[in-house]
Amino acid sequence: MAAVFLLLLALASPAAARYTPDWASLDGRPLPSWYDEAKLGIFVHWGVFSVPGFDSEWFWWHWQGQQPPDPKCVSYMSKNYPPGFSYPEFAPHFRAQFFNPEEWADIIKASGAKYVVLTAKHHEGFTNWRSPYSWNWNSVDTGPYRDLVGELGDAVRNRSLHYGLYNSLYEWFNPLYLDDKKNGFKTQKFVMQKLLPELYNMVVRYRPEVIWSDGDWEAPDTYWNSTQFLAWLYNDSPVKDAVVTNDRWGAGCACKHGGFYNCEDKYTPGQLPKHKWEKCTSVDTLSWGYRRNMKLQELMDLPAIVYDLVSTVALGGNYLLNVGPTADGTIPAVFEERLRGLGAWLETNGEAIFATKPWRVQLENTTVPVWYTSKGPTVYAIITARPPTSTLKLSIPKTSAATKVTLLGSPAPLPWAPVYPNAALTVLLPELPSTAAQAWTLKLDAVQ
Repeated sequence: MAAVFLLLLALASPAAARYTPDWASLDGRPLPSWYDEAKLGIFVHWGVFSVPGFDSEWFWWHWQGQQPPDPKCVSYMSKNYPPGFSYPEFAPHFRAQFFNPEEWADIIKASGAKYVVLTAKHHEGFTNWRSPYSWNWNSVDTGPYRDLVGELGDAVRNRSLHYGLYNSLYEWFNPLYLDDKKNGFKTQKFVMQKLLPELYNMVVRYRPEVIWSDGDWEAPDTYWNSTQFLAWLYNDSPVKDAVVTNDRWGAGCACKHGGFYNCEDKYTPGQLPKHKWEKCTSVDTLSWGYRRNMKLQELMDLPAIVYDLVSTVALGGNYLLNVGPTADGTIPAVFEERLRGLGAWLETNGEAIFATKPWRVQLENTTVPVWYTSKGPTVYAIITARPPTSTLKLSIPKTSAATKVTLLGSPAPLPWAPVYPNAALTVLLPELPSTAAQAWTLKLDAVQ
């Protein structure tokens, strides 16, 4: 299959504007417009790691990979499982018996998100679809006996959401990968026999509009053949016009090469970056995968999520918010509550988020933090805490006689007065409606 894959690369039909397998060419590809307009996505970390539901999705590595092992993980196994129990024995217990992709898609749609990214394969190597290159270590041959990638993809697309897939380049304990690693990555058995054929098959079968790559950091992009894969993806794949990718394609690529930049998990730039970026973060602040022992104080509350979304979008980023479902296929109720709460806030304030652009100034610290976004001639001032008084001074906007101020969710114009001639304004606020998100948006027309 690897030979067939490389032959497809070589025989690809010529086109007017083709990308060559080098970063200078690939980095010049314009990002499909849907992605910047979407702003909000939901990340879903789900796999065999959801069965122990302890520590994090890195449980297997922390238990049996790193040296010395994490004593918490060792103790957890010794207290709860018989001697000699191996990690692959968790797979039959990954049953997903309550997994209803329609219900998941309804919850995700209710969050206001425009795209979804599911873990097709995490570092454990288990695929949530019937990969021909992962025999007996996939969700169709064992565990759920279901094509989880395909089922969720159909459900979210039926709700007009974009569908993306996370794929780990490396696999902790794959013998082919370990051989290549032992050889200093001078050999590519794992890449040619497992990774590339599997990636090609996944793209052709499921047509993801996001390929969220990870697990790249141990080897350079030349080992992973990243530029060859991306050239095929952008030139000849069935998603060549719509697909977006991130920046995790080899050691040193993060924040430098690829489509949008993740840079690092939970990346927060602090100022407006020059390149399109995405912040990925998790409702559970200690894990991406499900933890059975998570506590309420370890989870992001709704005001924190909304503030994170608003500040990310104001700085030109997309926001990818993660939840970890259980091994039986349910999204924990506390995660659902967060997602539905976010969607409720966006029903009123989404105009200030979706399809917006960063304004000339992104943040003003007045009596409360105010983040700015813009859409055409309109500027949005998003207030991320309840103001202490009924007036709010905005020092940044330049006003005119035509300036109009409204509160999203209420059509009535608000009284305002200039602070200086044609500069800054004080707005008389109405009684702000109660919202669990603790954020409100002023819409400013005819300001500069």
